[in-house]
Amino acid sequence: MKLGAVADINPRRISAALNDTDDVSFVPMSAVSEVTGTIEAAVAKPFGDVKKGYTCFSDGDILFAKVSPCMQNGKHAIAWDLINGVGFGSTEFHVIRPGPLVLAEWIHYFLRRQDTLQAAIKTFNGAVGLQRVPSDFLESLEIPVPSLDVQRNQVDLLRRQLAAVEEARQAAQAQVKDADALKAALYRCAFQGVVPVALPLDLEDAPAGWCWTKLADLARLESGHTPSRARPDWWGGDISWLSLTEIRALDGQWVKSTEIRTNEAGIANSSARILPRGTVCFSRTASVGFVALMAEPMATSQDFANWVCGDDLDPEFLMYALIRARTELRALATGATHKTIYMPMLGSFHLCLPDRATQGAIVRALKAQLAAAEEARQAAQAQLDEIKRLPGRLLAQAFDSNHPQ
Repeated sequence: MKLGAVADINPRRISAALNDTDDVSFVPMSAVSEVTGTIEAAVAKPFGDVKKGYTCFSDGDILFAKVSPCMQNGKHAIAWDLINGVGFGSTEFHVIRPGPLVLAEWIHYFLRRQDTLQAAIKTFNGAVGLQRVPSDFLESLEIPVPSLDVQRNQVDLLRRQLAAVEEARQAAQAQVKDADALKAALYRCAFQGVVPVALPLDLEDAPAGWCWTKLADLARLESGHTPSRARPDWWGGDISWLSLTEIRALDGQWVKSTEIRTNEAGIANSSARILPRGTVCFSRTASVGFVALMAEPMATSQDFANWVCGDDLDPEFLMYALIRARTELRALATGATHKTIYMPMLGSFHLCLPDRATQGAIVRALKAQLAAAEEARQAAQAQLDEIKRLPGRLLAQAFDSNHPQ
């Protein structure tokens, strides 16, 4: 049957006998979980504050996010346990009020199917980037309507299955967080609990055999530059040019080449410089704190501080030290629009380090430990990704045309 024949789509506002001072439930779009399809963060507001300018609904109504990307992300929920039985929320919700032939959960589960959401996408209207599902999509949407007993049995089964999936999802998510926490612990252990890169006033006690040294005395500090974008002939050559667009993906790695490349003319006509292999590149603007190592000579944008290490400093040790100190270094960035650590401050950085041989031993041990932790994280993430696909499969199976009605 068509959904509009068994449910009211965007029904008239309820005529509740409420005073302006009476509390009602308020549900912004952010309160609906796209993962669980439930309202997780409704708040109480006076009826007088929300009775105009918001979507109204009542207990048992289904909220269907009509705007992209909330719609395809699954921000759809049943409004249960509303204060005084009344709720108000975002105008980007369609409201569906079940009739006597269908359960609210039956409609809700059917709407959360990927097939339903994909069909809704095809009906989008409005400007790109802020498109909406029209109400007539819901009016004309065909939904299977078995007996209420069949609906109850299937809803009960789905509820139990989805609860088990959610429990497994939370456990897998905890494993991913544990793997991330393990990495952080490995960094702390490698640097013996010290934040190893700091300003002179923030230096902690150095571990036995380690000492604080001004980083500029161990490595030459270089900035980068961007050849003119108005000269396309200065771009697309054979010289790699590291920029903020790639640094997140390259964090903690040796970089052999970059997607964006310049050429000899671009270098010659700008302040950019080709820096040697082993240069440590630290993003200092906007995406502050990401670090990479040059595996080949290349240039960078002005968004980087680059250290060319001397004989007493292992470049990988410096990279790991900067990653270990990332949170503290990000706190040093200033600026209203884009947070930046300026070059004079970078020039005053101090590094806590042992002798060169010990640096190498620390690097080798930490690299092996981080590789094992990353392997564990990827396994946990793969498991989490697989679990996230299970609700869609269960919903598809529940409404399969071969399912006995």
